[in-house]
Amino acid sequence: MQSTDQKRRYRTIFLSDVHLGTRGCRADFLLDFLRRTDCEQLFLVGDIIDGWRLRKSWYWSREFDEVLREILAMARRGVGVTYIPGNHDEMFRDWLGLGFEVAGVRMARDAVHEGADGRRYLVIHGDEFDGVIRYAKVLAHLGDWAYDWALTVNRVFNSARRRLGYPYWSLSQWLKRQVKGAVKAIDRFEVALAGEARRRGLDGVICGHIHHAEMRMVQGVLYMNDGDWVESCTALVEHADGRFELVDWAAENRLSFWTRLERPAVAAA
Repeated sequence: MQSTDQKRRYRTIFLSDVHLGTRGCRADFLLDFLRRTDCEQLFLVGDIIDGWRLRKSWYWSREFDEVLREILAMARRGVGVTYIPGNHDEMFRDWLGLGFEVAGVRMARDAVHEGADGRRYLVIHGDEFDGVIRYAKVLAHLGDWAYDWALTVNRVFNSARRRLGYPYWSLSQWLKRQVKGAVKAIDRFEVALAGEARRRGLDGVICGHIHHAEMRMVQGVLYMNDGDWVESCTALVEHADGRFELVDWAAENRLSFWTRLERPAVAAA
């Protein structure tokens, strides 16, 4: 693991699909990331708090509180924090027309981010371009249940692998890659988001929603998805020169999915 006494510094950080309020959320890994990085701007690109899950059954840990405190501490020390609600935290969308801001965190339906090199990017959660979410919300909730089921099976499956001495392996991500319909849906989603950015005359799009970290050119537009903090634990970052990078925090720091990370090294400012 890298030294914890020096922070990585970025121009901008993009995070989405944290799903605070669910047992699958790796808030411990996210806290470690937030406390060991610094930035000028932070974009929270939807599904930070999982309102769908909390309405069904209440689950809230100390780590979830600490994540929110860390974000508010960033806003207090001058980081520009923008929260773009997704479909799981859609309850906040009712506040958007009011120009709502709380403790220095600005709420917006979407945003345009200008990179250090002058290129401009649409920042949006992306559920608006998911046909199931848009036109069949009952199916979307069934899909959410199926994903939770896959995560539960994944925990049992990996418990057996651990006893046999095998490393952690994500069953749900493997299933997503194997099912042709899922692969096609991801491709349609990427094309739709890239098309929206092009329609608005922008150079690229930054989104979340599908829990699939990616950075590639799609029909002449730079498509970037920052992933999630349930399984992949990834963030999209912009460097001072305008260069973007996907950071896989768990892999880079050899964090174990078997155990909770008890003491992220640096306290909030």
